[in-house]
Amino acid sequence: MLLIFDLDGTLLNTIADLGMACNHALQALGYPPHALEEYPHLVGNGVNKLIERALPAEVKISSEQTHDLILRMRAEFIPYYNAHNLDLTRPYPGVPEVLESLKAAGHKLAVASNKYQEATEKVVAHFFPNTFDVVYGEREGIARKPDPTIVLNIFDALHQSSEQTLYVGDSLVDIATARNAKVPVAACTWGFCSREELAAAEPDYLLEKAEGLPAIVQELNKK
Repeated sequence: MLLIFDLDGTLLNTIADLGMACNHALQALGYPPHALEEYPHLVGNGVNKLIERALPAEVKISSEQTHDLILRMRAEFIPYYNAHNLDLTRPYPGVPEVLESLKAAGHKLAVASNKYQEATEKVVAHFFPNTFDVVYGEREGIARKPDPTIVLNIFDALHQSSEQTLYVGDSLVDIATARNAKVPVAACTWGFCSREELAAAEPDYLLEKAEGLPAIVQELNKK
């Protein structure tokens, strides 16, 4: 079976490092920072969308001005995050062990993230070396999730299809991505979206802890 994982909020708790980088960029441009507790509601659609949501409403006067501010913020965000994206980021409990067991059982594993490719590759290589068959993040010219292109790219790279595939993520974006790619989805409740929001979106499975994933895989294998 092929298992496709979201990264931030699913495999890794990255919110503190993302928040610190965004606050650095905000302050560099003279804007007030956000409390780190606010950032789970701001992430999920890539760096540019995070920056846009973090900017004060009163400075987003026009689409052109907002675009210019996003680029200026991004120029501050990226170098800072590249230097600090391992400071506070950690795997969620049970995740490394479950990935190891799934890999040992012969399943193919992939990452599909809206984090930009350079950072995606770096944190995956650091925390999960030699674990994933394909690691895709945000790439130029490729639509971000919930567009299904990233999942279709994984299918092409691994010569797989939607059959015998499970998508695992922590957000409404992930559920929509899986739906658009026509694959079943397990929504993990430990990430950046509340259990209630996830349940309301009616994923195929609600995953309360990482250790429950092998049972879902076994169930799908029987179908």
